[in-house]
Amino acid sequence: MSFREILPGVRLWEAEGQKKLATKSADLVPVYGERILEGHRFWDPFRSKLAALLLKDRGGGLRLNREASVLYLGAATGTTVSHISDIIAGGMVYAVEFSPRAMRDLLLLCERRRNIVPILADAAQPEDYCALVEPVDLIYQDVAQRNQAEIASLNCARYLKPGGDLLLMLKTRSVDVTASPESVYRREIKNLKGLDLLEATDLLPFHQDHWAVRARRSIL
Repeated sequence: MSFREILPGVRLWEAEGQKKLATKSADLVPVYGERILEGHRFWDPFRSKLAALLLKDRGGGLRLNREASVLYLGAATGTTVSHISDIIAGGMVYAVEFSPRAMRDLLLLCERRRNIVPILADAAQPEDYCALVEPVDLIYQDVAQRNQAEIASLNCARYLKPGGDLLLMLKTRSVDVTASPESVYRREIKNLKGLDLLEATDLLPFHQDHWAVRARRSIL
């Protein structure tokens, strides 16, 4: 089995035609039943859209260093949050989640990690958590609401540093179940305001009707 580092703290293992991702972690307690090996937590691309993107694009153009700050919209119980927390071990993840039930599980993760700030709030109302969130290098969004592009634009305008990136996991069926996923995707990316589209990646075969959309806030 051979491996290489595709991001700081993220390793890609390749053996017999199979590829596996893992993040180097100081917290070797499984979050969702993942395998632990030699100081690393394996990262399931069927459970995490970010893992799917990294497997498909060998890094996906993602710009994250160990001291980065991330605003995570739609944190759920913390599956992907935990891996981002591993990657930016010296940075901070502001994890916004609307569901009190999911937040209970997320809080258990936060008790063991100092670089996650749990925020119970609606991502569509970014002004509600302005007292808790500082300007960030990356906004990562994975919410199942109809106005996903609008939510991303509002949060980027308020919290994303100039030159910072948005990574939007666009769920087309949550936007419009009657239209084709392709038409929804093309319509939604036009609704991103104040951002320059960089690329979009279909997340098949790991996630159906999902695109990872990467955009950047202009420095000017």
